[in-house]
Amino acid sequence: MLRVGSKAACMACRNLVSTNMGVRFRVPLQKLHPLSRAIHHRYSGNNNPQRPPHRTAARYFTSMSRLPMRPPKPPPGSGGRNYQQQRNFWVARLAARLLKLRYILLGSAVGGGYTAKKTYEEWKDMLPDFSEYNWVIPDFVWELSEQIDFDKLAKALPEMEEIAKLLPDLDKIGENFTFLKSLLSSETTGDPPLKATDSSTASPQDGSDKQYKKTSDKEKLDQLQEELLRTQLKYQRMLERLEKENKELRKVVLQKDDKGIHQRKVKKSLIDLYSEVLDILSDYDANYNTQDHLPRVVVVGDQSAGKTSVLEMIAQARIFPRGSGEMMTRSPVKVTLSEGPHHVAMFKDSGREFDLTKEEDLAALRHEIELRMRKSVKEGQTVSCETISLSVKGPGIQRMVLVDLPGVISTVTAGMASDTKETIFSISKAYMQNPNAIILCIQDGSVDAERSIVTDLVSQMDPQGKRTIFVLTKVDLAEKNLASPNRIQQIVEGKLFPMKALGYFAVVTGKGSSGESIDSIKDYEEDFFQNSRLLRDGMLKAHQVTTKNLSLAVSDCFWKMVRESVEQQADVFKASRFNLETEWKNNYPRLRELDRNELYEKAKNEILDEVISLSQVTPQHWESILQKKLWERVSTHVIENIYLPAAQTMDSGTFNTTVDIKLKQWTDKQLPHKALEVAWETLQEEFARFMAEYKGKDQDDIFDKLKEAVKDESIKRHKWNERAMDSLRVIQHNALEDRSITDKPQWDAAIQFMEETLHSRLKDTDSVIRDMVGPDWKQRWLNWKNRTPEQHIRNETKNELERLLKLHDDHTAYLANDEVTTVRKNLEGRGVEVDPVLIKDTWHQLYRRHFLQNALSHCNLCKRGFYYYQRHFVDSELECNDVVLFWRIQRMLVITANTLRQQLTNTEVRRLEKNVKEVLEDFGEDMERKTHLITGRRVQLAEDLKKVREIQEKLEAFIEALHKEK
Repeated sequence: MLRVGSKAACMACRNLVSTNMGVRFRVPLQKLHPLSRAIHHRYSGNNNPQRPPHRTAARYFTSMSRLPMRPPKPPPGSGGRNYQQQRNFWVARLAARLLKLRYILLGSAVGGGYTAKKTYEEWKDMLPDFSEYNWVIPDFVWELSEQIDFDKLAKALPEMEEIAKLLPDLDKIGENFTFLKSLLSSETTGDPPLKATDSSTASPQDGSDKQYKKTSDKEKLDQLQEELLRTQLKYQRMLERLEKENKELRKVVLQKDDKGIHQRKVKKSLIDLYSEVLDILSDYDANYNTQDHLPRVVVVGDQSAGKTSVLEMIAQARIFPRGSGEMMTRSPVKVTLSEGPHHVAMFKDSGREFDLTKEEDLAALRHEIELRMRKSVKEGQTVSCETISLSVKGPGIQRMVLVDLPGVISTVTAGMASDTKETIFSISKAYMQNPNAIILCIQDGSVDAERSIVTDLVSQMDPQGKRTIFVLTKVDLAEKNLASPNRIQQIVEGKLFPMKALGYFAVVTGKGSSGESIDSIKDYEEDFFQNSRLLRDGMLKAHQVTTKNLSLAVSDCFWKMVRESVEQQADVFKASRFNLETEWKNNYPRLRELDRNELYEKAKNEILDEVISLSQVTPQHWESILQKKLWERVSTHVIENIYLPAAQTMDSGTFNTTVDIKLKQWTDKQLPHKALEVAWETLQEEFARFMAEYKGKDQDDIFDKLKEAVKDESIKRHKWNERAMDSLRVIQHNALEDRSITDKPQWDAAIQFMEETLHSRLKDTDSVIRDMVGPDWKQRWLNWKNRTPEQHIRNETKNELERLLKLHDDHTAYLANDEVTTVRKNLEGRGVEVDPVLIKDTWHQLYRRHFLQNALSHCNLCKRGFYYYQRHFVDSELECNDVVLFWRIQRMLVITANTLRQQLTNTEVRRLEKNVKEVLEDFGEDMERKTHLITGRRVQLAEDLKKVREIQEKLEAFIEALHKEK
């Protein structure tokens, strides 16, 4: 750089300044001093020496103008006036530049303010609209904040002097720690803390001093321990008081929830979302190796070890049934604990809330749990694997999910199933083998540790103890009964049992009385540990005692396990869903994914449509099938017991008398019952026919078992209205008493009915005779068939009896004994030995055929007998009483069919429809029955898809809420 005041520097500055001020000095750049050229090139920003000098000079002046300048001296040889003018001009330029700087600053301030405002508006526009989320913070929170007297709250807090009193004396603690350090170092090195003199030269006074020092050290150590314990208790009381005040304040806030928050959309709590996932998984039959590995706290222990009492202390209510030495927990009970404004309990499948602050509700809850347990246990069993789901809410309750399992037993006693021990072991292992389950191992401290069974079971399922928390109960009895309290210390330090655990706790769950309240048990537990030498002598640490500390530790461990494993489980269910959806697309590409409940609703609608179709059956169809089926049912009785006995009397008066008597007896005893049976069977057959026709339209056979079961159950429940039988009996009796045929068509219809009936009976009789005598000569020749010896005897008997009928065409229906003897001797003369019973049996069929043939011939004659019947010609040789009988029977059938049809359409079809609806409702509520009736891989696949999707969606909602809580 140029030295200030040098000749070259002054000349360079004068040339540059003069150039910028209008004084044109034409000085070539090459004639400048080399240092001046260097300055010029440097400040001109260009190393090109050919650049015009006035531009470089202006740039240099601009750079130089930023530096403080002093007025230049007048050049030598110039006058004072020129110098003054030049000086005034420079001052004006400087003032103008200063004024320009002011405007620049003012403009910069205005522009900066505008830019800041614009940036603020942009940021404000970028923020989302939070007005939609005003419902998240209820109005009562703002009202409550206005109602709270913060000055009063501040006064309630402890003063600094009070807190300072609770703080320990730091100087004394420092001295105590120095003393402890010296003790520990002496124990480590083996040297005593105080060096003793040589024993050979020590005097008795030295020995006494040494004993005194040892005693003082021990007293100082005890004093230090007591002081630490007192300090810890002070802190504990202070924390308890603050927690109690916080609990009351939270309760006030949560109770405001009842004044309007229910009218808004309330989000479910985190633990409720998680509990719903576990409830779905408990009902899900996992396929594709998809297992439930979501965390929950599994409470296991020996029978009567106090695990239920520990769970009640955590839930802060006596909610479980109790018994002295008796097995009370007969099935797993899942308890979801969460915080709420009121202390209430509720079952998963019930809307009733049990107020846990009222003793009557507590008793009702215990009774309901006991009933559900006994109901879940199948006949012949003692315990059940069916889970009972219960939720408990209340102020200050730690959020977690616990499962109380039946107590492990060593011996099966009287009244228990033989496999009870193995069943309890299998249930416990099923819950504990979940790698993310937290095992709360409960051990009774009042009995010998060697009698414990559950510790071996837990150590098998969790050998490293990474998810086990050990709890020693009844510590008050243990301290009282054990001669060596060090045994308790060994237990809680994990040195007595071969099992390992994350933590060890010692608790007291009461004095053993079932009437104790939770508050009294808490007070007794706190008083015991405050006065117990186990805590005073350092055998137990303060964080290892009381159920409160246990609850906090279990809750922390539970949520830690949840956060570590829930996303992995969500991925597992996502993969399972993909596999199931792929299988459905490959096997059922054109079918909807209907689960069992949806399929049941579809089948229910189809069955109801089929029942409704019964009301659309025409009256003609009902009467036709009823008349036909009724005649098929009663025809044998009419022919065999009424017509044939009466027709064989050969007397008109006797015929009518016999017919009237037998018809009256038949109507009073059998006919109405037979008619109702026929009507009920017809209704069943029509119902089955409609269901079969509907099945033909729909080829899906999933509903076959369900429809058949609904039909059978509906028919089983349906009871015909018995009051209709009396009226039906009167109608039938009146119909059969009428003998007046009013017109020729009715006469002809009766004759046709009689001919059809007689032809049918004659055909049946010929068939019986052919079976008796065997094939004739034509069949034997063409079909190569032979008669059996019995058929040969019957054929010979038939030929002999036919000759008898030809001789006596008007023979009676029965053979006389002498006629039987004659026939038998004639057959013996031809070498055929025959039994008299066989002769009478053969005669019965032959005479029946002979009678029916004659009756048909007489029926043909009666076709022209309506004239004689209408004129009442008694002396006429043509008697057609049998035609009148068949007309009476036919008319009775028509009237009965019409009566039954009316009863069917007006009453029974509607009652059947009602029964079907009731059966469908009952089946719909019975999940086990639906599972049995609607089966198949398609149904199971749809069920699995629905469950997996629901689990995945709820897991994702839970994970999202979990991340927001973080």
